[in-house]
Amino acid sequence: MRDFSHRSDPSGPSHPLGPPGDPRPPEAARFSGALVFALVVVVAHAVGTAFGGWAVLDENYSKREHGQDLIMPMGMAWFVALFCWGLAALQGACAVLAGRRRPWTRVVLVVCLAFVACSTLLAFIGSLASGAPSPAVLLVFCVDGAALWVVRGETARRWFSVRGPAPTPPRG
Repeated sequence: MRDFSHRSDPSGPSHPLGPPGDPRPPEAARFSGALVFALVVVVAHAVGTAFGGWAVLDENYSKREHGQDLIMPMGMAWFVALFCWGLAALQGACAVLAGRRRPWTRVVLVVCLAFVACSTLLAFIGSLASGAPSPAVLLVFCVDGAALWVVRGETARRWFSVRGPAPTPPRG
């Protein structure tokens, strides 16, 4: 049997991680465009959620300063703000850690995107019920649904089920 491990010819026998001994990074080590899209959606939601938590507190304090009724009790406003900031931190951390290819990261991304997609769906249903349907909310729901579909799909499953390459030890 012949040993083809010294060949770097791409026309040789194909292996999902490339030929053994090949110094080039494997094809599986690159983010797909769909996965990048899903991560951008997650980061956009993380930023929006963080600002949303701040906006709830700011509006409550503003109403209190002007002697108006609060939108919710201050304790509840702080709870909502802390929940929003925690969710934003979790989404941001998962987007940053996506390159490490841990399966739990995919699970957390799926849960966060499902939560956000349900929220936008409820917002759209609320806009319909109020008599002023919002096409922008419907568009955001469609984008959330597409991102959730990508993260639950085969591309993301393959990406997060494989560990990244081991770090090379420093030469000294």
